[in-house]
Amino acid sequence: MTKVFAYAIRKDEEPFLNEWKEAHKDIDVDYTDKLLTPETAKLAKGADGVVVYQQLDYTADTLQALADAGVTKMSLRNVGVDNIDMDKAKKLGFQITNVPVYSPDAIAEHAAIQAARILRQDKRMDEKMAKRDLRWAPTIGREVRDQVVGVVGTGHIGQVFMRIMEGFGAKVIAYDIFKNPELEKKGYYVDSLDDLYKQADVISLHVPDVPANIHMINDKSIAEMKDGVVIVNCSRGPLVDTDAVIRGLDSGKIFGFVMDTYEDEVGVFNKDWEGKEFPDKRLADLIDRPNVLVTPHTAFYTTHAVRNMVVKAFNNNLKLINGEKPDSPVALNKNKF
Repeated sequence: MTKVFAYAIRKDEEPFLNEWKEAHKDIDVDYTDKLLTPETAKLAKGADGVVVYQQLDYTADTLQALADAGVTKMSLRNVGVDNIDMDKAKKLGFQITNVPVYSPDAIAEHAAIQAARILRQDKRMDEKMAKRDLRWAPTIGREVRDQVVGVVGTGHIGQVFMRIMEGFGAKVIAYDIFKNPELEKKGYYVDSLDDLYKQADVISLHVPDVPANIHMINDKSIAEMKDGVVIVNCSRGPLVDTDAVIRGLDSGKIFGFVMDTYEDEVGVFNKDWEGKEFPDKRLADLIDRPNVLVTPHTAFYTTHAVRNMVVKAFNNNLKLINGEKPDSPVALNKNKF
């Protein structure tokens, strides 16, 4: 019987895993809540393929251990593949898939909602309400329709975010090195990132953290932005130089910051720190600020998205096992999204 083994299955994923099992009764499905490591790779022994999701690197040792267990067909439940040792994977003959689109709406909605909350100073007002301070001033908001919203990256998520912000009545401009022909016809694109920085009241990032994009938000780019800018990062942590943003917040140049991803999030996000010493003073400072909204990489985290991540990954893995073309194969010649 064909067998698929899954790693790092969370409680919220189990209903969708069981749904897939019910629809594929001829497939033996087993799983663990443990991450894939050189030590846990042996759990997949006897399986024809594995389904995985983790923030840890898929190191050469991890891939070797999985291959030693007889498994080289691996399906990720997420988008990013930059944490895979592609040279080792290619050498061992791995076949890898990912889920490049599981719910653009989930991430775009979160970015839009958080941006609107910053503009309306919701966090400050919530703090006042908690103290029974019901005075209006000085917590005055800004309307989304009065903003120029700059979108960096016009892929699936960026386009949904653009539609949402236009629904509010905002003027939307965009920049992408890979222009969408339809968006280009409609005149959304500005000529450069500098142009976008100078024009936008709200800047939302929707690009991968390829080398050219690392710390694209930095002291220099922030200096080019309008006073009172709102920066939104629900994409990748390394896009933002966090210290530069803190300096911008301190000076008042930045009105507010939405942060769903953080450059030092691994080992900190998705853990309960209540009653324990918090390990990151910089992150703690951001969490405590009244004009910063931090969420622990949960923009994607909806029932719709999680179901798609599980079901699509298992479908991909089964196709690999059966020698069929998967829906979203990953090229092993280079790291990419």
